[in-house]
Amino acid sequence: MAPRTLEEQLVASLRDAHAIEQQALAQLKRAPRIAGDEALAQALREHEPETERHEQLVRERLRAHDATPSTLRDLAGTLSGAGFAIFAGAQPDTPGKLATHAFAYEHLELASYDLLARLAELADDHDTAVVARRIRGEEAAMADRLEVLFQRTATASLQTAATADDPAERLTGYLAHAHAIEVQAEAMLEQAVEIGGAPALERAYAEHLEQTRGHLAALERLLEERDATPSKVKDAALKLGALNWGGFFQAQSETPAKLAAFAYAFEHLEIGAYEHLRRVAQAAGDEHVATLAGRILGEEQRAAETVHASFDAAVRASLAAVGAAS
Repeated sequence: MAPRTLEEQLVASLRDAHAIEQQALAQLKRAPRIAGDEALAQALREHEPETERHEQLVRERLRAHDATPSTLRDLAGTLSGAGFAIFAGAQPDTPGKLATHAFAYEHLELASYDLLARLAELADDHDTAVVARRIRGEEAAMADRLEVLFQRTATASLQTAATADDPAERLTGYLAHAHAIEVQAEAMLEQAVEIGGAPALERAYAEHLEQTRGHLAALERLLEERDATPSKVKDAALKLGALNWGGFFQAQSETPAKLAAFAYAFEHLEIGAYEHLRRVAQAAGDEHVATLAGRILGEEQRAAETVHASFDAAVRASLAAVGAAS
């Protein structure tokens, strides 16, 4: 691959941002119908016009660079966005899973625009930096709105589940789901340590990998105490997903920044999952699980902060990977 200029890298990042907005729109058009909680549905409906405006703003910045969105990237984003809505609707506790996914996706958008603003400043494109920071702020506000709803979505999930009359039984399912997410995290982090692209990021991934293995061991003990085992089918599917993403990142020339954005978002997927697990444990009267979930939640939050603190390093590493001078 020929070296890219800063201008070319900025256009590529704008196209990625446009594809992310296309995926967000595909999800937002379907998600309110399956939300299972009116407050969650309303928050998602209100974010749709914001997202449409974000798409228009990114399109305008591409036009300013005499560029257009990538049709293939946008199509892939639209299809995957629609696919998640179908998946979430098939879950017995849709409100919690949908809120958790939306929370993580907002942080993927937040991270992408944060990185885009840093790149735009390096390219002396202050107009794009201003737009990126504006959108980043609105994505952060939406993430905050979703987080405020976690108690409602946890309660709604318990009420709509087949085991609504037995929170303790439902808790076992949440433990298995948390285990499946940690399996995915472990697989992703094992590869992130190798392809992080910057020493600060690789150290962060390595440190959190050890924490993740500790989380897995703790969850397995809890499941064994309940005479239950993690869902091997779910774990295998999620691990395969992580391995496939690893292959995707290895194929990208600007891997460090994309991997950092995804890792940041995945930490928030885990944060959302443990927020819901903690609340379900409290409803079941299991303070031991609630305390454990709270401890792991804190570790995921700190890991997200560490990745975010390395965004400048990720941008520089990505530019070096494509041969663009910063």
